[in-house]
Amino acid sequence: MTDLTEFQIAPDPEDPRLTRPITGIDHEGNPAEIRVVEERPLTIFLNSQEIVTAMTIGDHPEYLAIGYLKNQGMLRADDVITGTDFDEELETVVVRTERATDYEEKLKKKTRTSGCAVGTVFGDMMELLEGTTLPAAELRTSWLYALSRKINTRPSLYLEAGAIHGTVLCREDVPLIFMEDVGRHNAVDKIAGWMLMEGADASDKILYTTGRLTSEMVIKTALMGIPVLASRSGFTAWGVEIARQVGLTLIGRMRGKRFHCLSGAERLVFDADPAAEPEEDRKHRRKGAEG
Repeated sequence: MTDLTEFQIAPDPEDPRLTRPITGIDHEGNPAEIRVVEERPLTIFLNSQEIVTAMTIGDHPEYLAIGYLKNQGMLRADDVITGTDFDEELETVVVRTERATDYEEKLKKKTRTSGCAVGTVFGDMMELLEGTTLPAAELRTSWLYALSRKINTRPSLYLEAGAIHGTVLCREDVPLIFMEDVGRHNAVDKIAGWMLMEGADASDKILYTTGRLTSEMVIKTALMGIPVLASRSGFTAWGVEIARQVGLTLIGRMRGKRFHCLSGAERLVFDADPAAEPEEDRKHRRKGAEG
């Protein structure tokens, strides 16, 4: 992919399908109207088999379905996708492949994870990481600072209504694809689906997220072939352990001029003076606090 246009896909806070106004009262007992994020079910089918029902804001359902199936190991690298059929009324999306598929046994091993919006990970996902080698890549600290500024000041559903997570696919200091959803795993899957459909190269990419750096986030990033995962939020111990096993660069607690790298520090190039970076604007500091 050679197009480095910033925010080729980005949230649209004005989209009436994604939020709605709800009236209540404020801390002084006065009537108050705020916008809240929509949450709706989406049932994903692979050919004729029902795989999972995810709670999602409802945008980019095809990318979400394809990315979810790819990250769960249900779509192989050599699979040919013959079509995706989204039915808004039935709240279903069907991904069709040339290869006949049957994942009945795999579905029996489904395990609930720490992710919001009922994130799920299958028992053999760790097996998919066996033999994974992430590409060598350079990560300049100037890129991290620039990405943080651009992403945190971008209009988003989070700034409009809260209760949502964002994930951004980046190259160097350019944010390319910005997805949001009620579950951070959904946002990552949307990006995975976009990458698969567009044939995007993962070796020079950075994945930025507002959510926690959990084991599933690390696994999905590694399976996508992306060598760097960065977040405003914190780490889990298992997430760090897996990142070190697969050689993923893991950057967390990235606020303003500060960050911590707990894995893959050999990729870092310190080309920016932290003292020259401004402190983060207070109105953006809460972003990512919902984990």
